[in-house]
Amino acid sequence: MSQITTEQYWSKPKGMLPNSRFPLLVHRKAVPGGGEDAVEAHLRGNGWYNNWRYPGIYTYHHFHSTTHECLGCARGWMEIVVFGEGGTTLRVEAGDIIVLPAGVSHCMTGNSDDIQMVGGYPDGRDWDNCQQANLTEEARRQAAKRIMMLPIPAKDPATGQPMQSWLDAPSSVDAELNDFRDGLDD
Repeated sequence: MSQITTEQYWSKPKGMLPNSRFPLLVHRKAVPGGGEDAVEAHLRGNGWYNNWRYPGIYTYHHFHSTTHECLGCARGWMEIVVFGEGGTTLRVEAGDIIVLPAGVSHCMTGNSDDIQMVGGYPDGRDWDNCQQANLTEEARRQAAKRIMMLPIPAKDPATGQPMQSWLDAPSSVDAELNDFRDGLDD
């Protein structure tokens, strides 16, 4: 059986995008071999519901302010840009699961012809669709308030364990992340 490896990516606010104080997580080989039914069952088994199946994700930058989101790659591969235009490009393949904190911008920029993603939300929360180009300052502030009020999910959708990296995250996206990371090595 293959071992799950986890990557963490940190962000800060960028323009009208809130991004997040929590790291974006990429769990490699979380569901070996992928498969729509297997990925959905895995997410649901860890408390991430309101599931959907789609050939990729939206091809425009967007974020959610009412929930965190997970994206499980069931088939093929996808490139996704996170943290806004010009942000970090990630490639996921069948069996990988991305855990997106609320507020983190994401957009599909490339994919295989057979791409199939399965998504979900902690406790089946409802999602919204916020786009930077459509935000006023007031809408941005309201989105940020909704994001700050969200609970940390009880379980990671890939590992089923408590979300320790989120529980240990700095209290603000403006925190000195290097100081925080340095403290982890002590």
